[in-house]
Formats: sequence, C-alpha cells, structure tokens
Amino acid sequence: MKNLSINGWQNKLTATLTITTICLTSNAVWAQLRGAGDSFAEPLYQRYSKEYEQQTGERFKYSTIGSGGGIRLFARKSIDFGGSSLIPTPIEQNQMEDGLLMVPTGGGALAIVYNLKNVSKQVKLSREQLAQIFTGQINNWQQIDSSFPNQRIQVVVCSGNCATSFILSKYLNKITKGKIPASRNPNWGFQVYSAFPEDGGIAGEVRRIDGAIGYVQSSFATANNLSVASIENQKGRYVQPTLAETKKALANVKFNEDFTTEDIQDPEEGYPLVSLTWLLVSKKYLNPDTMKATQNLLTWILTKGQEFNEQLEYTRIPEDVAQRAIEAVKTQMSIRPY
Repeated sequence: MKNLSINGWQNKLTATLTITTICLTSNAVWAQLRGAGDSFAEPLYQRYSKEYEQQTGERFKYSTIGSGGGIRLFARKSIDFGGSSLIPTPIEQNQMEDGLLMVPTGGGALAIVYNLKNVSKQVKLSREQLAQIFTGQINNWQQIDSSFPNQRIQVVVCSGNCATSFILSKYLNKITKGKIPASRNPNWGFQVYSAFPEDGGIAGEVRRIDGAIGYVQSSFATANNLSVASIENQKGRYVQPTLAETKKALANVKFNEDFTTEDIQDPEEGYPLVSLTWLLVSKKYLNPDTMKATQNLLTWILTKGQEFNEQLEYTRIPEDVAQRAIEAVKTQMSIRPY
C-alpha cells in the first residue's frame, strides 16, 4: 500500500479545495439573476443590488435600456426579469409564453430639468406652459418669464418606447383634454433639439446646452445637481418633485388584483408627474434554482428592500399590497411540468 506523505496530502487537499471553489464560483456567477429595463427606477434597483448582496450574499445585475426594451427582452426570455413603469399591452403579454407577474416596487416622480446659465430665479411652469413647451408653441424662455433671457428653448426628450415620455405625455393628454396623445414614443409635433434612450443621456445634454429643458426621474436629477422646475398642480400650487409631494399624489392610488394600477393622470394633490414602477417576472420556470432565486429577491424587495425607497425619494408600496404581492410570488410561480 502506497503511503501518502503529509506534504502530499496537503497538496492534494489544496488542489481539491481550489477546484471546488472554482466550481462554486462559476455556479454563483451562472446563477446570478439578470434584469434590464426602466431608467425611471434605475437608482432604486442599483441600491437594491448593493444592499441585497451585502445582506444575503446573493447578487443580481440590472441594466438600463428603457421600459420598452425591458418588456421586449423579457418577452424574448433574454433576461430573468424586466423593469418597467409601463404596463405591457395585451399584445406584449401574449408574447410572454411563461406568463407574467407584475410586482410593484415603488413610486416616483418625473422632474422637468433645465439649464439657464446666469439665471438664479427658479423656473415655474403653469400647466398650459408645460404643454406648450412640449408641443413647440412656446420656444423662447422670455415667453415663460419676461425676466428670463431672450433665448431659444432647446427641448431634449427620451427616444424609443420610453416610460418617462409616456408619464409626461399622459399628463399632457389629461390637462389638454385629449389634444396631446399619450404615447410611449410621442410625435411631439415639432423638431426637438435631441433625444436619448435613457436618463443619463438626457441629463448630460441638458447640463451641456444652455437653454435646454428635458425630463428625468427626480432622484436622478437630485444626484446630478440639475435645476428642477416647479410645476403647477390641479390645485394651482407650484410644487417640486419632492418625496412629500410624490406621496400626496400617490396616496389614493388603487391597485388592481394583478398589481397594476388605475390610471394616474392628474392627481388633485401633490406633484402631478408621478408613476408606479414594476418588476416583470415569469410564472413558469424550467429551472427550480432560478425560480427560487427570483422568489427570494422579490420577497426581499417587498420587505427589507422597501426600507431604502424613501432614501432615494421613491414611495414605498403599501404594506397590505406588499403582503399580497409576496403571497402571489409564493403561489403563482411554479415549475413547468416539462
């Protein structure tokens, strides 16, 4: 019988442990959940990603490609979950072969951001002025306020199937009594200055161009030190997209059985440009590990994750709705029988 020396035994053990570690690491990377979509909720999901890894040791990745892109990739099964502030259309839902469960994660506000160099006075936009800027009827800053410079307004918008464009155009549709169509990809009716597919591009362009105006998620505007306009609400108050005003606007939102919401077009109180945001997940899975990882992540988001929402100026999901969503995650997600 061949004897194994202590050194040889140690070398063999080290090699075994190394191989095991490599395998476990490879499996962990392979099992990492991948999500993509909405830029409206990106600050929230990036914070979730950091905190989730610290608290659980598990990881997920979220990339910003816009709500339309998230819906499209989710329907193609190119990602594990999609992020969206848009409710998928019936046609889009029919393309989701493994079913769809929409899990609400928070509510946020859309900030109207601008760049007026050497102007310290804050921009205040009436409902009429906001509609006229984004239809090209107002194109000079002096039309907003006679004390502002005689300078062209350079409108920067979101391109493609964009949730932020839908939030804005849906509001404009309401306050103009249908004259402006609500659309994911609006035809603004005039030549805009430029368009970008996500908040980062819009913010960068507004910061670069004197006289520019655009729209991004409010916490993104805060993080990037962008000037934010006050918007007239239904009560005639000029309000900023603060957490307190967002809470007022979303206070009476009704959730349907499938966790979608009744249309939020023109809230009576608070800041008017608001929306809920959701994660799109499948109901049927081939891989039990992927299903379990998804359930764990969603449960964490609806419990411990909600603690971070208000730090980033997002509202929390009401406790009763969060509990119903957790129950749906437990009972409506299952393994395919084939």
